[in-house]
Amino acid sequence: MRVVAEFTSEPFQGEGQPPPHAQAAWEVVDASGLHGDFGPFGTEVDGDLEVVADTLRDVIAAALRSGASRITLQVRPDGP
Repeated sequence: MRVVAEFTSEPFQGEGQPPPHAQAAWEVVDASGLHGDFGPFGTEVDGDLEVVADTLRDVIAAALRSGASRITLQVRPDGP
């Protein structure tokens, strides 16, 4: 099964460079080989459920270790 996941880490930061927790989370997605989209209000990643779930575990750990105070996550099936 393919899924699409979107996550946001807080605290938000104004304009300029993304905060360290957002950068750390993106580095995990980028290294995973999954398709991802890093945006100002959240990051989206899609792929096989098992691979996405494993990647999200590492994303959460990296973000928390880098100063995130909260991570919001939504996951949905990709397709019918």
